[in-house]
Amino acid sequence: MSVESEPAPRIAADFLPDTRPPLQSGDRLTRAEFARRYALHPEIKKAELIDGVVYVASPVRHRQHGKPHSLLVGWIITYAAATPGVDFSDNATVVLDFENEHQPDALLRLEPQHGGRSRVTGDDYIEGPPDLIVEVAASSAAYDLHDKKRVYARVGVREYLVAQAYEQRVDWWELREGVFTPLPLDADGTLRSRVFPGLWLDPAALWAGDAAALLAALHRGLADPAHAAFVERLRLQPGEQA
Repeated sequence: MSVESEPAPRIAADFLPDTRPPLQSGDRLTRAEFARRYALHPEIKKAELIDGVVYVASPVRHRQHGKPHSLLVGWIITYAAATPGVDFSDNATVVLDFENEHQPDALLRLEPQHGGRSRVTGDDYIEGPPDLIVEVAASSAAYDLHDKKRVYARVGVREYLVAQAYEQRVDWWELREGVFTPLPLDADGTLRSRVFPGLWLDPAALWAGDAAALLAALHRGLADPAHAAFVERLRLQPGEQA
């Protein structure tokens, strides 16, 4: 009688060595190497390369990040829906130069035929500076207000908005002669874009989590004659704009 040999023991995948090159905060990489390693780590949901340094995001909390992020994305989408020639995105990869590949929380961009300096590449990334970048930061100590801000000014992002969760504060800057200058709070308590007429934000409504009040302030902006004039300019065919 033949004796069947026992099958060789299986090695659990968890015990196999991970031969992938790591992607960790603090790594200094070229953009090409960063993109290669990021593609090898699908378990990493958000990582950015800022002036050649890797930043891997931590898990986000609901009230601190998730809710204000969602409100700001809805705010941006509502504006874009009423404004032809304007594109939006949420957490898309933005390639800025050889040492910067960011993933901002939200953005607005003018299409190139309307004067925008960014474009969508053949592999579906955004290349070049969007016209408005929006970030939700845990606090004023976050790199959004320091490292990223310097990069965005250098590459020519026209406006930059940071919502600071702990401080419950919104800072919104416009680029003037290569330097970010704060936008003033209007008499009615709104912040108003200069690049995108009619894009009005009520910071108090944002921190109260009041979507209705947030959108009500935006709709007042969309009803402003400046927005109608902006839409009319965008509707002109390329080459006809003044």
